[in-house]
Amino acid sequence: MSSKQHFRTCNLCEAMCGIVIEHDETSVHSIKGDKEDPFSKGFICPKAVALQDIYQDPDRLRKPVRRDGDRWVEISWEEAFDTVAGKLKEIQEVQGPDAVGYYQGNPSVHNLGTLFFAGNFFRTLQTRNAFSATSLDQLPHHYASQFMLGHYLLLPVPDIDRTQYFLVIGANPIASNGSMMSAAGMPGRIKALQQRDGKMVVIDPRRSETAQKADQHHFIKPGTDVYLLAAILHTLFDEKLIDPQKIGNWVKGLEISEHLFQDFNPEMAADFTRIPASDIREIAREFGQAESAVCYSRMGASTQAHGTLCQWLTYLINIVTGNFDKPGGAMFTTPAVDVVKGRKNKGTQHKYNRYQSRVRELPEFNDELPVAALAEEILTEGEGRIKAMVISAGNPVLSSPNGIQLEKALKQLDFMVSVDIYLNETSRYADIILPPQTGLESEHFDIVFNNLAVRDTAKYSPALFKGQAGSKADWEIFKELTKRMKPLSPEEEALDPYMTPANFLNEALKRGPHDLDLKTLRAHPHGLDLGALKPQLPQRLFTEDKLIDLAPALFVDHLKSLKRESPSANQLLLVGRRHLRSNNSWMHNSQRLVKGPVRCTLLIHPDDAASRGVKNGDRVQVKSAKGKIQLPVEVSDEMMPGVVSIPHGFGHNRQGTRWPIAEAHAGVSINDLTDEHLLDGISGNAAFSGVEVTVSPSL
Repeated sequence: MSSKQHFRTCNLCEAMCGIVIEHDETSVHSIKGDKEDPFSKGFICPKAVALQDIYQDPDRLRKPVRRDGDRWVEISWEEAFDTVAGKLKEIQEVQGPDAVGYYQGNPSVHNLGTLFFAGNFFRTLQTRNAFSATSLDQLPHHYASQFMLGHYLLLPVPDIDRTQYFLVIGANPIASNGSMMSAAGMPGRIKALQQRDGKMVVIDPRRSETAQKADQHHFIKPGTDVYLLAAILHTLFDEKLIDPQKIGNWVKGLEISEHLFQDFNPEMAADFTRIPASDIREIAREFGQAESAVCYSRMGASTQAHGTLCQWLTYLINIVTGNFDKPGGAMFTTPAVDVVKGRKNKGTQHKYNRYQSRVRELPEFNDELPVAALAEEILTEGEGRIKAMVISAGNPVLSSPNGIQLEKALKQLDFMVSVDIYLNETSRYADIILPPQTGLESEHFDIVFNNLAVRDTAKYSPALFKGQAGSKADWEIFKELTKRMKPLSPEEEALDPYMTPANFLNEALKRGPHDLDLKTLRAHPHGLDLGALKPQLPQRLFTEDKLIDLAPALFVDHLKSLKRESPSANQLLLVGRRHLRSNNSWMHNSQRLVKGPVRCTLLIHPDDAASRGVKNGDRVQVKSAKGKIQLPVEVSDEMMPGVVSIPHGFGHNRQGTRWPIAEAHAGVSINDLTDEHLLDGISGNAAFSGVEVTVSPSL
């Protein structure tokens, strides 16, 4: 059988790597990087092969299944849709709309059909109990953009291809390919930065893959990044490294900002961060004096008690040094589908704290509550208690804090439905599982990640294979559920055949800033280069006065309370990490990705290992206030003394799942140790970084 070529964007992480798939009518022969892709230029990471593995995976669910005691029974789509809609309506009619909650996982934003159609279904539920993975990793970014720039999706992106000084805090873009910064080929981009005599400085409690490529790396005590950032701002103001003429006339609150950081000198920050004051001053001076510079802070800075403050101060550093909306600084995309202008925004208060979670009164943001509240909202008696859940493309038992508590909660639900291709650690508690077709059976266009890319491009990927007979795409599932929950009007019924992802995308492209349509993208299967990022402030701002608010009152109040804190006593602190061959837990069913050395290990500094009587390869018990786990030790001086690390996404050792993954690679879940009560004080984002643990030899 002759081989054909299919050009596509890999959608397994944020990088948007172009790939060439050699295939016949039913199977994949090879997956390689597409050298003609204008964004990735041939780069791919090892994860791309998982597209083939997931498509061919015999463990993937292909038809709806219903729980029958300890068994799973295949049922028809008609029965599945009737059961799901009937149970959700029944529960809401008796106990109110908030008795049904929903959770959307990270893969939702990697999928065109889900992005276009899931929202309509979830809106029919009219529930306040809405949750997503946003509050597990990136919510502080949205707070900073909403309160400073007027829109939660107006997110600045490091212009890494033109910067001369790249300050990376709590991020590992070589492993992630750029999180909240879609940047295929990060190793090449970093090499190019250094070849043009630029400099990269990494701040991280681990000498990560990115830190190993950096010109400088500084260890930092987890959870103290806010003091470093404040001290950098103190130095910039104190040493007159700020030129108001470079900032632009579209900011307000500069005088307030200068006053805020007077007490945050590098000596004070050194006590918290363990970074010498002289090094902090050097970083500030180099940043302030660079021809162009950009500060990029990510997971380690966001998933902590001061996550929103960290993102606010990151924005401030870029703004006050004149590196905001400037080539080589923090810039904004002009994507072919403009999700910013496409989302209505009625001011700061429209998106924040209009209601709170029932038990802990955590704030709503953009119609969602922090997922750290999910378990207690199921477990706690009273009006508004969640009695049923819809979980789409997510595995929160492994990804949310205190996953053990969430497991207990899911067992108590009256009804649960999962939209998922696997029987995993979360979906095993469902009553009905609705499996959508997979990536290679779906068309693709990156709505979200083009909004976060380091260069403007556009690429449409048609489906490679037809779905198996009787299977349904994710958008078809959500479309049908929406109809069952809210029948169409005659006018809607007439338009229904035209409600497809392709038609929606075509209309969005035509309304976009580049005068494109789907026909044009189809004629360019490798993608279109739309150019480098361009300055676009103040026009792009969504604040009422078209000014950036440098000192939002909510942030200022929290910063003032921060000054009353004292450095905590020395503790062994836990942080997560990410492997290049892994992103979300569902990729672990690809044997090619998990084979090789065991990757779910506890990284620990030699001094900490010796003082606890453990050596490389030993099994240890790691214990926190919430739980305990056992896993092998990997002794390495890449860890800061006093800090240990476990990768996220593992823990495939629960009964009732359908993972053939070898026990050696199943690993343990870091979130059996994390605490749902440790949160960012402003947003309620989970504070995974810096959990106090003890480590001892396994008995």
